[in-house]
Amino acid sequence: MSGQYRLFEAGPDPFGRMWKVQFRWLQTGISIRHADTVDVKFFIEPQDGSTEEKVIALPHPMLLEISARQGWKLTDPMCIRIAALHVNHMIETSEDMDKTLVTLSAEELGAYAEQLNHVTVQQRR
Repeated sequence: MSGQYRLFEAGPDPFGRMWKVQFRWLQTGISIRHADTVDVKFFIEPQDGSTEEKVIALPHPMLLEISARQGWKLTDPMCIRIAALHVNHMIETSEDMDKTLVTLSAEELGAYAEQLNHVTVQQRR
């Protein structure tokens, strides 16, 4: 996955297809679902198919904990990057592709934060 998180290609999926992924919006889940999450919506489209919506729900308490542990400020771009990493994972593995709304676990959030931290360190070199 490139450093671009708002518009990127993901894949290949288990069937060898590449997907176009486009960020649509970010908002608090409490405003739409009464959930303490940050929701990040993407449109995804395979090479030979129709557009699908995927909303990645990032639990807010876990985001606060991870950002404090990593020494980051909790920002919209950070949330978009974490959600984009999960969309990429979904496409490559086909995991959760049957769902429109996917809520990340603490373990997933932590792994993506570590991945972003590693990328940031690499970019500084």
